[in-house]
Amino acid sequence: MADVVATLERRYPPAWAEDWDRVGLVLGEPDAEVRRVACVVDVVPETVAEALAAGADLIVAHHPLLLRGVSSVAPTTYKGRIVHQLIRADVALYVAHTNADVADPGVSDALAARFGLTGLRPLQPRRPGSPAAGGGRGIGRIGELPRPMTLAELTRHAAAVLPATAWGVRAAGDPGRTIRTLAVSGGSGDSFLAAATAAGVDAYLTADLRHHPAGEHLAGDGPALLDAAHWATERPWLDDLAALLRAELGVETTVSDLDTDPWTVHAAAPGAGPGSAAPYPAPAADDKEPRP
Repeated sequence: MADVVATLERRYPPAWAEDWDRVGLVLGEPDAEVRRVACVVDVVPETVAEALAAGADLIVAHHPLLLRGVSSVAPTTYKGRIVHQLIRADVALYVAHTNADVADPGVSDALAARFGLTGLRPLQPRRPGSPAAGGGRGIGRIGELPRPMTLAELTRHAAAVLPATAWGVRAAGDPGRTIRTLAVSGGSGDSFLAAATAAGVDAYLTADLRHHPAGEHLAGDGPALLDAAHWATERPWLDDLAALLRAELGVETTVSDLDTDPWTVHAAAPGAGPGSAAPYPAPAADDKEPRP
């Protein structure tokens, strides 16, 4: 276990996490042997069951199970049941959250790779003097698309290259607008709308965009917006995480494709306008705590 933790903390130092975040080893003995690691976005009963069925000794998750303080982990509580299940099965739990978001490479690099973006730079670099400052680190990534697309084309493309969810991808702006530069940020990203505007990009893709901030952003001539499912924008990073652990430690890895996005049904209104040409993918067959 100690070797796995050391590897993770070299790539994603806990000091890079936001002050409110809770990252690092949550459960598990430091001297326990780790032969197989399950990589998940969310620690929920379904992903835990998947990890146990795969014989995992350790789950590495993006979202913290215990982000906020609790007074009990009794098995009569939702999170307590998960904690008890993991302890009984002798399965450890480790979290890399906002420290993985700002890393280079990190969560948004994996998202940018789905679009073939080049010339990457942070959307919001870490401020000077902060532990993660420098080295290309920061929230989100900005890059050039391999070829210009209209917003409608890019929306369809995003739905095709991102993991399938019932939420799919929706866009805000002129469907015919030409998009050459794209900013992406895995997870909840409406707090970085101003950064996308300041960067002068043509479009910004993230998750969990809200009505009023999005409307005010567009009214202020901000870039076009693409809103994808939270889980879908962070799932690509799991492949990079698994590759890191295999390459540096030689452990076996599994990557969860269970869609943990809470939205399970989508229906577009008939004749919804020009944007209705951009289809939403079907929900995954097997079909969060924040942020970003």
